Amino acid sequence: MTARVAERFIWAVEVLDPQPANRLLEIGCGQGVAVSLICKTLSGGSIVAIDRSQAMIDRAKRRNREYVDDGTARFQTVALKDADFGDARFDKVFAVNVRLFAADAEDEASALRRALEPSGALYLVQQHPSAGRTSAATEELKVGLRRNGFSIREERSKGADASSLTCIVVGGWS
Repeated sequence: MTARVAERFIWAVEVLDPQPANRLLEIGCGQGVAVSLICKTLSGGSIVAIDRSQAMIDRAKRRNREYVDDGTARFQTVALKDADFGDARFDKVFAVNVRLFAADAEDEASALRRALEPSGALYLVQQHPSAGRTSAATEELKVGLRRNGFSIREERSKGADASSLTCIVVGGWS
């Protein structure tokens, strides 16, 4: 039996629009649902997915075993602020329902600047149990982004009820 994929992951991947050769980074990958959707589109590209929880990383690796085995997907148990990707740079970095720029704002902003290609983009998708909470989380992220020198390129949304979704697209920083 195939598990149902939450709308937020399907929409996030649509907005992200991964191209076959993209190099992607997912922050807070959980069980690796988005990785599964993205890897189907990659040919020559790759994705690195991080999460603070070893249990989630273990589940994500099991879910995406074929992509781990062929080198398309890699998983790391690490917080964004502590991540070291070496010389790797990513075309697209994304997170779904991850609270960034709260406690470790400067460290997270620095990690994002090191990880993202100068021509790349950051996508932050939010969907919470109510439209009000989704809106509040989105506004909180926008404040954190601006405070840390990031430029918001656009904001997309889908729906207006309790299932509303938003995506902040960031391109460049000062």
